[in-house]
Amino acid sequence: MRRAAVQAFRSARRPVLRKFVSGHGLGHRSITSGRDRTTTILTSSMQLRTWTGALVAAAVASGAWYTFRPSGATVTSATTQSRSITSTSASTETTRRALVVDQNSIYTGTITGEGPLSKDTDDYGRKIVEMLTPEQATAKLRKNEESWLIGRGHGVVRYDVVQCESNFPIEDDHAEKIIEVPSNLAVTESGAAPSDWMFWGVFDGHSGWVTSAKLRQTLISFVARELNATYKAALEDPALHFPSSAAIDQAIKTGFLRLDHEIVHDSVAKVKKAQSKAAAAELLAPALSGSCALLSFYDSKSKLLRVACTGDSRAILGRRGPNGKWTATQLSEDQTGSTESEVERLRREHPGEPNVVRNGRILGGLEPSRAFGDAYYKWTMTTIKELKESYFARTPRDYFKSPPYVTAEPVVTTTKVEPEKGDFVVMATDGLWEMLTNEEVVGLVGQWIDAQGGVDGQNAQTSSWLKSWFSSEKPLPIEQHGGPDKTGQKAPIRQRQWGMKGPTSDRFVIEDKNAATHLIRNALGGKDQDQLSALLTLPSPFSRRYRDDLTVEVIFFGEGTVTGNVTLNKEASATADEIKSKL
Repeated sequence: MRRAAVQAFRSARRPVLRKFVSGHGLGHRSITSGRDRTTTILTSSMQLRTWTGALVAAAVASGAWYTFRPSGATVTSATTQSRSITSTSASTETTRRALVVDQNSIYTGTITGEGPLSKDTDDYGRKIVEMLTPEQATAKLRKNEESWLIGRGHGVVRYDVVQCESNFPIEDDHAEKIIEVPSNLAVTESGAAPSDWMFWGVFDGHSGWVTSAKLRQTLISFVARELNATYKAALEDPALHFPSSAAIDQAIKTGFLRLDHEIVHDSVAKVKKAQSKAAAAELLAPALSGSCALLSFYDSKSKLLRVACTGDSRAILGRRGPNGKWTATQLSEDQTGSTESEVERLRREHPGEPNVVRNGRILGGLEPSRAFGDAYYKWTMTTIKELKESYFARTPRDYFKSPPYVTAEPVVTTTKVEPEKGDFVVMATDGLWEMLTNEEVVGLVGQWIDAQGGVDGQNAQTSSWLKSWFSSEKPLPIEQHGGPDKTGQKAPIRQRQWGMKGPTSDRFVIEDKNAATHLIRNALGGKDQDQLSALLTLPSPFSRRYRDDLTVEVIFFGEGTVTGNVTLNKEASATADEIKSKL
């Protein structure tokens, strides 16, 4: 077994240096504070090696890499023997990439030799991990991807979904469901019976995964039940036959609120009856953590898409114009303590409480202003004291006076979808929007469609669709809205964090058959394989300083072949095994 040691790297400086400061950038600096200080970086299971002199670290994804060997540098073993490092000895040994992670920065290096590391931290407590190869990074990106072909003939032809975790376990979740509606349940305004209700949901959990898992299990059912009751009531009214738009919106809101009431308040009543700390821990878990929710409801006959947003996940519509370029239309507004409309609402609901929003957060703590769970922003002080006395509970935040401060009531928007124009919708948790703008996301999907030869790929030759892209790279086919942004969207803070600049054609790449995976690859690095591998290598909890959990769904509208079935698209899915039906 060969010895393993780390060799320091430095990069060719670019005009714009990428820098991480206080957990918000990639540091380009020396690991050691002085030229004569000795720093142990990596060891093998056989022998300890140290570097003498300054160790220069490279900013992740800076592009070009060079081994740093200052004149006269030596390596000292555990037995204090030393020898000079030469390019000849290094070139004969196997090398692997490595990351060294401290509280605020990432450093890079190489492991020389084939032996395993004897420990995963250096003498200064920095985490050391072997960096994923490009092939391993791709495998990690694709391990959770799914693609479904919709042969229902009602305007939806496909949807792709993928998740990439940063927290362990991942706090995001998602759910999809197609419900075949009986012809006698509800009719459209034209008198024809709708055949399908289609639902897609992404759930961004925080303070744990339990609330988002609860939403995956139950939210669509709660909303569908309310819609069912609303449509039935309209049928029984001779003056209606079809529910109003406001009634449908209210049904969706009622479904959200009833589920949150069950999570936050009904659980307390059940705990009091159970009188068991074990039961309390299980029953209250979804209330103590929290989750944002983004749910899309598509009526296949009316071609209306309703997007219900609770929190800061986001949905955008992509539509191609006559000139062949795509436009991005935001279908939801981020709801946080930094959103002007939400701040105004909270101050109106809590007069005389100047700290209801503090530093862009609710009571200075929670960023989303709407969420499921988060019971400490919803329970009364009496309930909190009772739970604390009998079971467990924490003290409310400062400035706590008139709960509830957070609501699960969604804001619902309605959009007429045009399948004949090849519309698509991207739904994603905020981890994606921290990295890409609305226009970049829509342009990337549009570029992916063009490269693949359509959503189903039938117009492209499988062996050459990527080659054609690489041979003729073009700017993103997107219409820029111009002027100040009035959508309320967050700026992609990770682009500033990583120092990304320059034309998008220098950043993006097409390598994936799954459109959702394609978006995440480009959000994390695109062409910059070093950055992509580094960000996917970072283990939890270090990774949360540089990226969030990611859940992305891409829904493609169109007029496809009618088979009546919903089938797994194997070439864009991680597994060909049978998956539970979505119908």
